[in-house]
Amino acid sequence: MSERLSSGSPPEWIRCTLGELCRRRGGSIQTGPFGSELHAEDYKDEGTPIITVEHLREGKILHDDLPLVGKSDSARLGRYSLSEGDLVFSRVGAIDRCAFVTELEHGWLFSGRCLRVRPSNGDVNPKFLAYSLNSWQKRRWILNHSVGSTMACLNTSIISAVPIDLPSGPEQYRIAEILSTLDETIEQTEMVIAKYQQMKAGLMQDLFTRGVTPDGRLRPIRIQAPHLYNESPVGWIPKEWGIERIDRLAESLVDGPFGSNLKTEHYVAEPGVRVVRLQNIEDGNYNDRDRAFVSIRHAEYLARNQVKPGDVLIAGLGEDNNVVGRACCYPDGLPNAINKADCFRLRCRETRTFNAFVMHFLNTSGARQQIRRFEQGVTRRRINTTNLRKVTVGLPTKTEQESIITILSTVAAHLAFCVEARTKLQQQKLGLMHDLLTARVRVKATESEEVLA
Repeated sequence: MSERLSSGSPPEWIRCTLGELCRRRGGSIQTGPFGSELHAEDYKDEGTPIITVEHLREGKILHDDLPLVGKSDSARLGRYSLSEGDLVFSRVGAIDRCAFVTELEHGWLFSGRCLRVRPSNGDVNPKFLAYSLNSWQKRRWILNHSVGSTMACLNTSIISAVPIDLPSGPEQYRIAEILSTLDETIEQTEMVIAKYQQMKAGLMQDLFTRGVTPDGRLRPIRIQAPHLYNESPVGWIPKEWGIERIDRLAESLVDGPFGSNLKTEHYVAEPGVRVVRLQNIEDGNYNDRDRAFVSIRHAEYLARNQVKPGDVLIAGLGEDNNVVGRACCYPDGLPNAINKADCFRLRCRETRTFNAFVMHFLNTSGARQQIRRFEQGVTRRRINTTNLRKVTVGLPTKTEQESIITILSTVAAHLAFCVEARTKLQQQKLGLMHDLLTARVRVKATESEEVLA
């Protein structure tokens, strides 16, 4: 069982600094190689991976797009190698990023924008230390003590001074074990999410090129049954399908109001009328976490831009990793809203098609290829309503459209359930990290998983 403490660390916990944990028995704090030691031309197609700031994410090291160096450079840079149990910090920019080195990254190198912490052997449980340094208290401490006027920077003196509260060795192990169990569950959930995302992507491709027969099956592929397909401006599609431009399917399609008609200063505190913005439009999903409102009076002035549940919302501007033309439907159950500039609102003719069908189509690779041909801008890609109206849709009967919508909605529901489960697990982990690392909740070395209940 666990006992709750009022505040502060218990007297048996030891207060020390990170530097003290790295000064004995093989420990060290090491910055990455200087620019003169490692150049872009040293990178090879094969060799030893080098992790950079971009590979540090949520306490882990990402394995995507890793630069590599050959054997000779790897040997030359041996002092910057990583061992299992090391911790790697971002030294510039997002300096509160700290990742744990696992067996998979053993022997890799780290770049000059990173800093390696190697705790002394036997003085601390490395995983416990990693969780402690990823707690919001330690991340805030590091950010508050950073140097640099234009960009936050971290050096060995600052990282050495980070205060650490250490329980006994068995309690450190138990805390790390509990949090690792949650991490494993989160990773398993993320694998399921990735599986559903791949399934959805494959289904999108098949459903909008092969369609669904009355018995709910995909049509045979064109190579197997060429007589079932016709060539069209959007590629090969079932011969029963028609071809229509969005402007022929739209009851109305409007961009957001001119910038002067809806500015940030027009926003008011809730209650008010919701404003749909770019950050609300995700690929097939409406993100309702980021909300903005205007007064009822101002919304009435912008009545042309009213958004109703079921309407299709389309991003007219690309930003970060989000593409131009991504679309979602405004969810049922939400009150009417207005759309902001660069957020198109499409309402389809019910006699021709369903809003949800066109929304799903806009998120296919075929629709994205069309939209790219119409994109404008250099630094920020965008599309205007004139060109959006020209996008062509392969159109089955409404009965077949309903079947396609049902299939994709089922997959989307499973995906949303898994995403929500992951969010809850991540919140649970944050709560446990706070409780266990501040001794608000105590665990015994022989305690079972009761703390997770």
